[in-house]
Amino acid sequence: MADRLEVGGPAPGFVLADQTGSSVALAGFEGRRVLVYFYPKADTPGCTTQACGLRDILGDIGDTAVVGVSPDLPAKLAKFDAKHSLGFPLLSDPDHAVAEAYGVWVEKSMYGRKYMGVERSAFLVGRAGELEQVWYKVSPKDTPTKLVAALAG
Repeated sequence: MADRLEVGGPAPGFVLADQTGSSVALAGFEGRRVLVYFYPKADTPGCTTQACGLRDILGDIGDTAVVGVSPDLPAKLAKFDAKHSLGFPLLSDPDHAVAEAYGVWVEKSMYGRKYMGVERSAFLVGRAGELEQVWYKVSPKDTPTKLVAALAG
């Protein structure tokens, strides 16, 4: 099992391509809080629920940024963003190096078949790059409410 990150520790840095092919670096958000959330696959029911829920609270979270990360390629992420008017960066992690750094690339099982995949998780990164909140195995519908509660607290 991958090492789990803990509140107070540093958020692993990254630079990934977004849905437009532009590079997005975690360091580029310094001075702002950012929700980095990992999801298995764009445009599947759970991932759509999660992304649309986050889209719907963007106006309620001040200057906190939201960034989604999945193994999908930028072209698929662009379609997902366009279809649901998400309005935040969706990052492509096809070699799952960032997912591994965050401890969310794990062995999963479906219908008795074991495979490696992304465990839906979210991380609230503070203004100085520290982990303020860590939510492993977060449910799609709980992600926005947990973020709002953490920012209010």
